[in-house]
Formats: sequence, C-alpha cells, structure tokens
Amino acid sequence: MSSFLSFHLRDEFVDGYRNRSPKWGFPMSDNGDSLGEHAFLTKYSRRKENGSRERYWECLERVVNGCFSIQKDYAQAQRLPWNEAQAHRSAEESYERAFAGKWSPSGRGLWMMGSEMVNGRKDSSPLYNCAFLSTEGLEGMEDPSFPFTRLMDMSMLGVGVGFDVRGSGKITIHEPSGRFPHSVGDSREGWCESLGSLLRAYFLGGRLPVFDYSRVRPAGSPIRTFGGTASGPAPLEKLHHQVMTLFSGRAGETVTSSDIVDVMNMAGKCVVSANVRRSAEIALGDPGDEDFLSLKDFEVNPVRMGMDGWGHLSNNSVIASVGGDYSHLASRIIKNGEPGIFWLDLAQQYGRLADPRNDKDYRVMGINPCGEIPLENGGFCLLVETFPGNCSDLQDYLRTLKHAYLYAKTITLLTTRWEQTNEVITRSRRIGTSMTGVAQFAEERGWPELRRWMDAGYQELKRWDGIYSDWLGIRESVKISTIKPSGTVSLLHGATPGLHFPRERGYYVRTVREMRDSPFAKVMQDAGYPVEPSVSDPDTTVVISMPVEGPDVRSELDVSLWEKVSLAVLAQRHWSDNSVSVTATFKPEEADQIPAVLKSFDGCLKSISFLPISEEVYPQSPYQRVSFEVWRAMRDKIKAIPWDKLYGNPDLAEAEGENFCSSDVCEVPR
Repeated sequence: MSSFLSFHLRDEFVDGYRNRSPKWGFPMSDNGDSLGEHAFLTKYSRRKENGSRERYWECLERVVNGCFSIQKDYAQAQRLPWNEAQAHRSAEESYERAFAGKWSPSGRGLWMMGSEMVNGRKDSSPLYNCAFLSTEGLEGMEDPSFPFTRLMDMSMLGVGVGFDVRGSGKITIHEPSGRFPHSVGDSREGWCESLGSLLRAYFLGGRLPVFDYSRVRPAGSPIRTFGGTASGPAPLEKLHHQVMTLFSGRAGETVTSSDIVDVMNMAGKCVVSANVRRSAEIALGDPGDEDFLSLKDFEVNPVRMGMDGWGHLSNNSVIASVGGDYSHLASRIIKNGEPGIFWLDLAQQYGRLADPRNDKDYRVMGINPCGEIPLENGGFCLLVETFPGNCSDLQDYLRTLKHAYLYAKTITLLTTRWEQTNEVITRSRRIGTSMTGVAQFAEERGWPELRRWMDAGYQELKRWDGIYSDWLGIRESVKISTIKPSGTVSLLHGATPGLHFPRERGYYVRTVREMRDSPFAKVMQDAGYPVEPSVSDPDTTVVISMPVEGPDVRSELDVSLWEKVSLAVLAQRHWSDNSVSVTATFKPEEADQIPAVLKSFDGCLKSISFLPISEEVYPQSPYQRVSFEVWRAMRDKIKAIPWDKLYGNPDLAEAEGENFCSSDVCEVPR
C-alpha cells in the first residue's frame, strides 16, 4: 500500500473485482477484444513496482483511494468530522459505479489520481485539464514574459491553455542592451525561464541571453516523470531562433495580436517537438482584428502555416456579444472552420440558459481550448464524466451523479503549484460534471427524456454541492456542469463522444499508431490485425487497423447541421451552467446555411466552432468507412489478443495519459 495514501479500500472488497473484466466499449473482434481496453492500456494503465501494468480494477482502486485520501486528509487538517465506516460505504459505491461504466474521472484523473505526483506531493496540478491566461495587463507587469512562460509551463504538464490578445498594442519592443551567458537548465523550469529571459530582452530592453545548451539531456534519454524520451535541445534552440527572428529589428514598434499568438504557438510547438506533451491552445481575439482573423490563412501567412510553421498550434476564436454581426466571419468559417465564437457576455451573466441571469461569473475573461469551460485569468478547468446511457433509469443516474460530483469537488481541496491559480480555485471551486454519449442517448431514448434527465440531474448536482460544501466549510461551486468533447474515456465504456454524433455508424475500421518496435504492435500483428509502416513516418511508426463495432447511431454525415446545433442548445439550456463543447460539422451543401445558423441561435450558446466535413479519403486516416464484407473479412482473420502478456510486459511503453478535454479537434498531436 502507498504510504502517502491515508485511505484504502478494504482488501476483501477489492478482491471481489480482481478476476472481473469491465464491459469494454467498441468491440474489435468476436472474442472480446475491444478498442476500449486498448485505450485503457495505452492511455491510463500505470506501471507498477514489479514492471507490470495495472488492470482496470487496480486503476480504480488507486483512483478511489486517492480521492478519499484527499477528503480524509483535509477533514483531519481542518478538524472536521470524519466517519471512516461511512467513508468506506461511499467509496465502495463510487468504485462499483465506476467499474460499471456509469461515471469516470477525466483521463487525467484515471492516469494520475492516487499517484505520488498528486497525493504524495499534495499537488493537484496534474489533474487539471485546461487553463486560461490573459495578456490584458501586459504593459503593467513587472515581468511581461509571464503569460508566455506560464503557458509553456502548463503545456509541458499536458494542460491545454486558452489565451487572449488583449495585450496587443500595449507594450513596446526594445533593442536589447547587450548580452549575457545563459546556461539552460535541464528541467521544465529551465526551459521556460530561457524563453522568459529572451522575451524580457525585447520587452524591457534587457540584455540578450547567449544560450549554452550543454546541460540539456541528449536526445533519446528517458523522461521519468511523464514518460517518453527526450528530444535533446534542438526544439528549444529553434524556439529561441524563431522568437529572435520575430522581434529583431523592430525597436519602437508595439507588440501586435499576431505577435502574441505567434509566441504562444511557437512555445506550444516546442513542447510538442520535445516529446514532452501534446499541445492544445485556443487564441481569443477581436472580431474586427483583420490580422488576427488572417493568422491561419495560408495565402496571407504561408510561412506561419507552412510545413515548418507554427500557426496550426491553436484554434482561433473571437470574443463576441449577443446581437453582434457575424456575417463577415462566415466566409472564413466555410473555408477552414475558423474562427470559432465565444460569447463572453453570456458566460459572465448566466449559468444554464434556462435559469435567470445571475452575473456570478463576472470575472470570466476567456475559455478553455475545447470550449466547454469559461475561465477567469489563471483559472483551471476540472472535469469528470458521466455515462447516462449506461444507467438503468433516472434514479440510477442521479445516484451516480453524487459520486462524479464528489470526485471533482474533492480535487479543489488540494492546491496547485501556481499561487494565482490557487486564488481562483479557492474563490470559485469551479468544476465541470459532464455527460458523454449524449447523441447516443437522444437517439435511443428520445430528446424529451434527455431533457428530463438533464433538468433533474442538474438539480441533483446543486443539492449535493450544498451538502458537501457545507460539510467541508468551503464555497459552493460557481459553476458545476458542462458537456466536454470527451476522448478516449468515452471509448472505455462504449459511448459516443460528448454530444457529438459518431464519425461512422456501426462497423468501420479504426487506425492507431504505435512505435515500430513496440511490443503492442507485434502482439497485434501476431493476432492478425493489419500492421503496416506509417506513410508519414515509415522508419519509426506503424499503423494498426482494427475492425471496430460502434453504436448503431446515425453518423455525423446523416445528421443536419441544424440538428447538431439544436442538440447543443438543449444541453446549454437544460444541463450546462458552464458551456458546451460543440464543433458543428457541416457538409459542403450546408456551408451557405452557417450565417442563418449563427443568426437563429444567437444568445442560445456560450461558444461554438464549426468544421467542414471532408469526404476525401486519406491514407491511414483514423476512421475508415468500409463495406460490411471487407469489415467481416478482417474480423474473421483475427485471433484473441494475449492481454495477460501485454499487461505483464515490462517493455511496453508508458501510458500516455489523456491531455486537455480531450478530442481530435482541440488536441494538436505530435
């Protein structure tokens, strides 16, 4: 048992699950193999001391023990009542409902809760999905490099970051006043400080650093904290060169909106290239700023958007107000799906749109990269998922919500490594209890039933928030519910992601990428799954094709743009008091309807983005539509995967964890 955990589920209880397998989602063979278990093993199963990997029952034991240890430690530190027997009853029910696929921590929670990094260090930073940083006070900051280095720091922990360009035109670029030697530290802090020292030279007229990279670990060295291997100093050297190229020779000019986005994107690309984390960013600008609107236009910014560019590192959205004119944005949205739109006034003034205006979130300044959590400057979003489609009835779901809520609220009892963020968390206690499989539920049980569950579920969340906040002696959460896009967590238990309709209906081929020499690739190939070199990186990467059986739910090609947006509106009105993550995909023939959609639903959503559906077939694309005959032929050749061999293989790569919210839309892969 871990010494840093103060609460442990009873052995006799956990032993009852030792030989049970959860009902994994998305079967990919006729013998029980599934995409859900593949996602768990590669994303969330932590390595144990003996070198083997956690089974799902062990993962949940770690998560529940970690969650209730935080509660117990807090109660004892605050001299609050703690009933050990009652805690065990609650913890066991929480475990049972998670094992049944009725609720789940976000991917970051499955990966990190109960670990030494969280419970041992009393640091909740690894559990948060996304954050927001403002540049509004750039000109008054003692260190104006702060927003940029903080974004890089958070990105290196796998946190997606939103930021604004409010600092545009507020700080003058200087000519550096000399040079000084700077030895780059071989750490997250060392890399971030190197960027800070470079920016301060241009923002404050300080000395220009001359970097020595000899202390940075060479390429191929292990990264022990988060797994993976080091890239060496090359990505950091490139970042420094790009920043110097951006600001050199511009003394007397002011920093522009494009400068702010460029530096943030360059830092994000450095993180991606360094094999440390993936990166997710959202840039928020003014709808009248032509330079901002053109940032991702290849014809206007060919270098920025080229193969060696950095412009793809952020989703770009504009800050709008209800009643605004969006007609000039439609042509850009039709072209590449951007910009998205964030209605700041609605986020500040309202919770659920079915409820009266309350102005509780007047401090909100932006939103997270996937668009489901409006945030203050320095704020974090904390997410947890529920699976209403896996609950037998409404009462079953309402009981499940208690445990999902309690998991998320508990995390706010810990502090992060950032003082500004701790202030925001303590004041707001913001959480995001999400529904996933929403479209699937609506298809199977109907929209009226979905609306009923949303209304009743939200009231139940508010009830429990009052009860537990009172016990803990903390504020009730300023916001409590959301719809996140979901990612691999929805795969675990067979749900469609968030409120989105699936890419394909029923049967299709799903591809995943693995390192060429990974044990997983060999086991899959031996079991009969097609494995071939990646067309983009044939020397190091292979692509595995899996014939998957998904829910029999209409695909995004079968559903109109209007219906997709209407479902998001229903969720914003009846469930989410934060926001709803909606990327409304549209077919070519629907493109001219976007202005009407924006006008018709103005005031009904806090955020939205669009994405054109491309029916062009790419080699080794993640989702491939095939005939039933081809799909069936692939299944017939597949043998059972020896999962025991995989879980017990010490050479299997470390689990990656899930970043951000997480989805293919907001996540920029390596």
